[in-house]
Amino acid sequence: MSGHLDNPAFINDDGKSNHSFTPALNSTEDLNRKNEKNYVVEMKDLKKAEEATGEYEPYLHRDVEHPTTNAETLLHLLKGSLGTGILSMPLAFFHSGYLVGIICTILIGGICTYCIHLIIQAEYELCKRKKMPSLTYPATAELALLEGPKFFQVLAPYSVHVINTFLLIYQLGACCVYTVFIAENVKHVADEYIEKLDVKIWMLVILLPLILINYIRNLKFLAPFSTVANFITIVSFGIILYYLIKADMTFEGRNVAGKIADFPLYFGTVLFALEAIGVIMPLENEMKTPKAFKGGCGVLNIGMISIVVLYVGMGLLGYIAYGSDVADTITINLSPEDVLAQVAKIMLAIAIYITHPLQMYVAIDIIWNEYLASRFEKSRYQLFFEYAVRTALVLITFALAVAIPKLDLFISLFGAFCLSALGLAFPAIIQTSTFWYSLTGFSGKMVIAKNCALVLFGIIGLIVGTYTSLQKIVEFFNE
Repeated sequence: MSGHLDNPAFINDDGKSNHSFTPALNSTEDLNRKNEKNYVVEMKDLKKAEEATGEYEPYLHRDVEHPTTNAETLLHLLKGSLGTGILSMPLAFFHSGYLVGIICTILIGGICTYCIHLIIQAEYELCKRKKMPSLTYPATAELALLEGPKFFQVLAPYSVHVINTFLLIYQLGACCVYTVFIAENVKHVADEYIEKLDVKIWMLVILLPLILINYIRNLKFLAPFSTVANFITIVSFGIILYYLIKADMTFEGRNVAGKIADFPLYFGTVLFALEAIGVIMPLENEMKTPKAFKGGCGVLNIGMISIVVLYVGMGLLGYIAYGSDVADTITINLSPEDVLAQVAKIMLAIAIYITHPLQMYVAIDIIWNEYLASRFEKSRYQLFFEYAVRTALVLITFALAVAIPKLDLFISLFGAFCLSALGLAFPAIIQTSTFWYSLTGFSGKMVIAKNCALVLFGIIGLIVGTYTSLQKIVEFFNE
């Protein structure tokens, strides 16, 4: 249904965003040949297995118009996880301390990856049972709960709405983050050349452009701009890395471990940055060789290991370079007197502006297409009401951004509240329910115990992380 669309790459040829991530990417000829050979062999093996056992094989029945290669899927996964979150990792390391930050980022990355494997495993099993080629996240949750104990079966009809609510809150939260990010970076550049203005004024300046770009109903029209946005994002990250490397790095005054009270802020930020649970199922569903997604050296593991390494690197280098002076986003620490640094800020602001309608598209899809459109189906003003919904959602995120113009608190709050549930607790519940009647004996009890621990970890992270972030927000208002 929806995803962690933190990058403008996720616009495909037919103008859709989160439902089908299949933009055409240029891979090498040798890689395409190898992938095609693997595809033919895999399909033959699966067909033989289906004929021999009589069991439905979902991979054989997926009708994907533009299936992606392994390399393309890996690139999509990397792009979907490299956005505003990585730029806040230095501040996250400030909250945790550099050693704790390194260790915990690796651990949390491992847990997130494991939970992704759980939901992919559950989706595949449910597809086989229900004879369906693929499932969305909410559909997987509903079908899984119907397979579980009676208590979960009662909750199944509500699970879709619960997951949609978390996805909606997360996507709107991401739009708040984007609004603050754009305004902060524009402000820090403009302060050097014109009269200094409050960041809230710059939010007001970009409000109309944000509303207008979200009036684009067919995201295909954004595709050319998104290609440019991808390029300038990569260039901007390269510029940031250049400044971090040339900075006066020192471990003096840098804490090995941060304050325990600030650790929930680190936790929420890392989850917001790392967790890509929303894009995982669409990516796997669109693959030419979906079996290659899983496994020890599969696309998922390779992608997540690369992402964790990049996040650890950005967090460590940024914190060592700027210490306690590290800003909400590392771009603000770049020298305002250096033209190249100013260019990087503006480039990233433009890239995030182009990405804003992709994040909002998910929220609009949930609210309008799933809950409101049918009520106005016979109305001559249906299009007007849709634009009214689009405008209202932008205004809501704008109001929140103006009320709390703190990028770090937004990231931590929505990371802890939404992704603790979507990325940790729900996958464990879904896997337990899917295999409930086969979880017998000692091994079954161990699986249940492990999944209960994951649910507990997710709930604690949600409660503590959300409470700490809200506490910091209250303190911000009392200042």
